[in-house]
Amino acid sequence: MSAATAHSMRADLAPTDWPHLDPQEVRAVVQLWGLPEADVQVSWHSPRPLSAAAIVELEGRKVFVKRHHRSVRTAPELQEEHRFIQHLQAHGAAVGGVLSTVGGNTAVERGDWTYEIHRVGAGVDLYRDSVSWSPFASVDHAVAAGRALGQLHLSSQGFDAPPRSAPLLVSNDQIVRSPEPLRVLDRLIATRPALRDYFRGRKWQDEVARAIAPFHDRFLDALPYLKPLWTHSDWHASNLLWSDSSATASVRTVLDFGLSDRTTAVYDLATAIERNTIPWLDIHDGAAGVADLALVSGLIRGYQDARPLALRERAALVAMLPLVHVGYAITEIDYFHGTTRSAENADLAYYGFLLGHCAWFETPQGRALLDHVQRELQELA
Repeated sequence: MSAATAHSMRADLAPTDWPHLDPQEVRAVVQLWGLPEADVQVSWHSPRPLSAAAIVELEGRKVFVKRHHRSVRTAPELQEEHRFIQHLQAHGAAVGGVLSTVGGNTAVERGDWTYEIHRVGAGVDLYRDSVSWSPFASVDHAVAAGRALGQLHLSSQGFDAPPRSAPLLVSNDQIVRSPEPLRVLDRLIATRPALRDYFRGRKWQDEVARAIAPFHDRFLDALPYLKPLWTHSDWHASNLLWSDSSATASVRTVLDFGLSDRTTAVYDLATAIERNTIPWLDIHDGAAGVADLALVSGLIRGYQDARPLALRERAALVAMLPLVHVGYAITEIDYFHGTTRSAENADLAYYGFLLGHCAWFETPQGRALLDHVQRELQELA
């Protein structure tokens, strides 16, 4: 990959929003962690577009260094995520460990940037070059990913931190869990200058109401029976490391908790289905898009192996699927309009990711997916 490109918000490459990490910068950062800085080599740049990250070699040791703009993540906001990772690790989850500085911090602010350093996780990065939301390469991978997600949720139990304070690029159900989602969204827009500017003059109330109305009552009916849980919130194939490169590989390590927040286990499973089985990046210019139902079945069955879904949770899964992207899409609009100043990506987040995802579930292809999930869950009974 060229040093000047990263994955775009579609299925191609685009110029990076953030400059890649360079050895001189990394040397100054790793010193704060008490790591050797004499022979720093940046061996790989992540193609993910929302931050800058790289695998760095330090005298025979590899670490993963990640840099965020401070408008996106402050050190305290990152440390909320790190405490969740540390809890998971302490409770047996296969996650990459976060490293602390010599002063005991897991995130550091320097100038316009916030830095974190992680151990390089065990396993093969099979989906390293795949764009986010690419489908699993095999049904066995879907089963393994579902099983790993169920195991992660078991490890997450007992982590009772409040919801995240970070306003940008987090995935939660804050808006749709309210009986009055438009009022919640209106208050949020009022507090976020970029959102206020983006939505000025748009008939967003009518558009959002139409998008969520077919699904919202069913979502609210399911919610009281679900326990709050801190979740990964971005469960897709490229955030997992694998035991080997075969079609039957199992999950070795879970990566990237950048979108994690306090939601529910079912919300996280619905997000996994939505991220990994629907060809979102190909659904444009009138293309219909057909979900891979075999992968859907694999995810559900793998999850059921590790953490059997309660009866109420099964009913909730179908209700939540059409709405799991609403909250994240709003934070994307905020990020693209206010931080990277990309009108194209902000519009894609609103019209494609928020309104478009909801609308897809009203198409024959979307209804076929919901019917399939319902049948799959009935077979588990």
